[in-house]
Amino acid sequence: MKTFVFGHRNPDTDSVASAISLSYLKNKMGLNTAPRVLGHINKESAFALKYFGLKEPEFLNSAKVQLRNVHYKKGVMCDEYASIKDVINYMGEVSVTAVPIVNEQKKVKGLLTLKEIAMMFVEQSKDHLQTNYNHIVDALQGKEILRFQEEFDGRLIAGSYQSQTFIEQSKLNSNEILIVGDRYKVIKHGIMSNIALIVITNNFLLDEELLELAREHKVSVISSSFDTYNTCNAIALSNYVKTILVNLYPTVVNELDYLTDFVADTHKLGFTNYPIVNSKGVCLGLIRPIDTGNYDKMNVILVDHNNFDQSVPGIEEANIVEIIDHHNLGAIGTTRPINFRCMPLGCTCTILYLLYLENDIEIPRDIAGIMLSAILSDTLILKSPTTTGNDKMAVLELSRIAGVNYEEYGLEMLKAGSSIEGLTIEDIIYQDYKNYKVGSSSLGISQIITMDFDVIKDSMNDIVNELNSISRRDDSVVTLFVTDVVKNGSYVIYNESSVEVIKDSFNIDDIEEGTFLDGFVSRKKQILPAIMEAIERNR
Repeated sequence: MKTFVFGHRNPDTDSVASAISLSYLKNKMGLNTAPRVLGHINKESAFALKYFGLKEPEFLNSAKVQLRNVHYKKGVMCDEYASIKDVINYMGEVSVTAVPIVNEQKKVKGLLTLKEIAMMFVEQSKDHLQTNYNHIVDALQGKEILRFQEEFDGRLIAGSYQSQTFIEQSKLNSNEILIVGDRYKVIKHGIMSNIALIVITNNFLLDEELLELAREHKVSVISSSFDTYNTCNAIALSNYVKTILVNLYPTVVNELDYLTDFVADTHKLGFTNYPIVNSKGVCLGLIRPIDTGNYDKMNVILVDHNNFDQSVPGIEEANIVEIIDHHNLGAIGTTRPINFRCMPLGCTCTILYLLYLENDIEIPRDIAGIMLSAILSDTLILKSPTTTGNDKMAVLELSRIAGVNYEEYGLEMLKAGSSIEGLTIEDIIYQDYKNYKVGSSSLGISQIITMDFDVIKDSMNDIVNELNSISRRDDSVVTLFVTDVVKNGSYVIYNESSVEVIKDSFNIDDIEEGTFLDGFVSRKKQILPAIMEAIERNR
């Protein structure tokens, strides 16, 4: 089973690079993993991926358990041209009380239950047959005598009364099937009427004269091992199962549906059997409410975060097998011990660099390049106060492997990512937005790196209005920090109701929207602690 490796929502370069780099490392160690992202990557990440020739990881929208993860009755279905007998036997073999009926393309044509089969024998007329030659032989435990056609669709007639009466009163046609015992005249009458099929009961064998006559008139013949009464009952089981379908429009579910939704729906609907299909409508089998307690959770490894609010929707339903992060501890819990590595370094990729060394795994150029990009991004080319000696050591070695001058490359990457041309207000705010809980209060901090604050300044009122809207909807305190690497500081923009908290956070009495905070470049080590402490003081 594949394990997915991903960072936080609104992924930054560290989140993207960590997912790619750790997945590569785990695969080299013999695991089956794949990197994923939880949102659109930003311009900086796109630049780094293109520079080092790496593909953008696929998008993961949820970790919730889907029906495809449930141990349902996979492959359980019957073709609409199967016999009723075959379907009954099959249902016993796979231990189900209902089965999806499908066409040649495996599209659902209906749902058949044992109850409906039983009702067929009680209520439905058994004087018509629509089936093929082989089904009839099988249902009657009979023998092939003469075969001139494969398909039959006609009236069933039992030649059970006096021969003369039968001959005089029975007007036979070419579609009809005659069930008869050792009755020469009735059999000859059937042959001369050019009926489709004669079923001879009690393993009776036609004499050569009747056989030759049947060949001449191309009348098919089958010998039944049963008497006339039991032949009439058994032959009904040879009918195509589609002839008794009652539930032509069953409730069908998709393998991509969420398990929690399915359980809720079954409580409302009350059905006990549901055909399950894929996105193309192809039947995959049968799922029942009793199957829903047995399922496989998605295996995931979290990087660059360890908080429910920042992770993939449905993370509480996933099986978290490992966490690697460089942030403060969040609220994510697990039901069993896991590998958890959290280090006070400037970047998650620095931790991954150490893991490569510890496991003696060679780092290829593209992986070295994307890891280097992440460290340079998170540490602002080693200028952030979050920068450690390990970060510097990793940058020197990774830049050597990648074959770049880290200062020149880092500045080029940050410039490529700092362009806000064409971005909407929502794009600017949510490009790198994170939620935090401070007691009963909520805090949202967005950070964008750009050297062109004037463009942001022109949209200041619209940005404040959007922060106000977010505050009313989600968070008590909502901020946007516009970080300028060259000036080594950040401009702060905040929702209006948070002004007192922002004043207290940075000890500025006359603060206003767009105030420049000299030296404040790290959200994790400078901005977040300052605001959290202010919120605590003002509670």
